[in-house]
Amino acid sequence: MITSHPESVAGVVFSPDRSAVLLILRRDVPVWVLPGGGIDPSESPENAAIREILEETGLTVKIERLIGYYTPMNRLAKRTNLYECAMISGTPRGSDETRKAQFFPLEKLPLMPPPYPEWIHDGKTPGAPIKRELRSVNYRTLLKYALSHPLLVARFLLARLGFSINSSG
Repeated sequence: MITSHPESVAGVVFSPDRSAVLLILRRDVPVWVLPGGGIDPSESPENAAIREILEETGLTVKIERLIGYYTPMNRLAKRTNLYECAMISGTPRGSDETRKAQFFPLEKLPLMPPPYPEWIHDGKTPGAPIKRELRSVNYRTLLKYALSHPLLVARFLLARLGFSINSSG
């Protein structure tokens, strides 16, 4: 059992036939990622995942299982509990935090920053919860993305520093 309190949560929501996964297009840094976010004071990680998915996608979900617990190796990421969730009700939609929410076929996923591709892969794999260091979120990868997508990286860094850059567009 995980005893330390994680700083964030993320959820993998598959379509009922498990052929597609729910992603959100963020407003602050317009990239496709899994829904998730921070844990409110005195909130359990499971309740935070359910709340974040509802806030960001309009879907009511239930937790199916803990996929894994991921620890950062630097300041680019947060400790994260990753859950597989099942839809109960709702229709995917954008929100104040997200431009869009939609399902993508697993074989046609959009470009995503790390660690989201590995998290989706981990979600597809049954088994006991994974405990792993987030090696794909590193300064070398950040530099690579800075050269190919400088505006996205600038927005990411501003968001990590706490600057609110959400836009309604």
